[in-house]
Amino acid sequence: MLETLADEYVHTDGADPAVLFTLVYRKFSGAVLGYLRARGVDDPEAVTQDVFLAFYPKLDGLQGGVQGAKSLIFSIAHARMVDHYRRNERTPSLSPYESEFDARRTPSAEDLALAKVDGGAGALLDGLSPDYQEVLALRVVADLSIEQAAEIMGRTPGAVKQLYRRALCALRERASIGSKAHHE
Repeated sequence: MLETLADEYVHTDGADPAVLFTLVYRKFSGAVLGYLRARGVDDPEAVTQDVFLAFYPKLDGLQGGVQGAKSLIFSIAHARMVDHYRRNERTPSLSPYESEFDARRTPSAEDLALAKVDGGAGALLDGLSPDYQEVLALRVVADLSIEQAAEIMGRTPGAVKQLYRRALCALRERASIGSKAHHE
């Protein structure tokens, strides 16, 4: 009676583990892949490779010849399949986020600030001249210096400073008129 896999394959370079592994892989890899596919494993090719990687170190002391190898390989495959399902049970199922069904939605602060309804900042800016709007956007929104705003607008820094001061005054006046009308 044959005791080890190497005894069964004496004709293969003595007991070279690489040759024995290749023979066993060729003989059983298709069956292992089919078993894992039939059991619903997500990536059966990868798990098949994992099975044979786990089998390789046990090759030297394997008892029972080809049938022993087959039993060990399918035991490993079964354990990997069980691991797969246990891992899936612990992993929460993910569903895509659909913002249109989320009742927690509120408008962003930017949207509210720039809203043209109820006298928001957008409505206040709409009533200003284009030069005032531009200087306020460059200085406040873009956070540029007087010199940088002057360069972009094609004006002197003194002219931009004066334009910025006038734009702030006009904005303040529009805001105070708007808040008085809103409170009345």
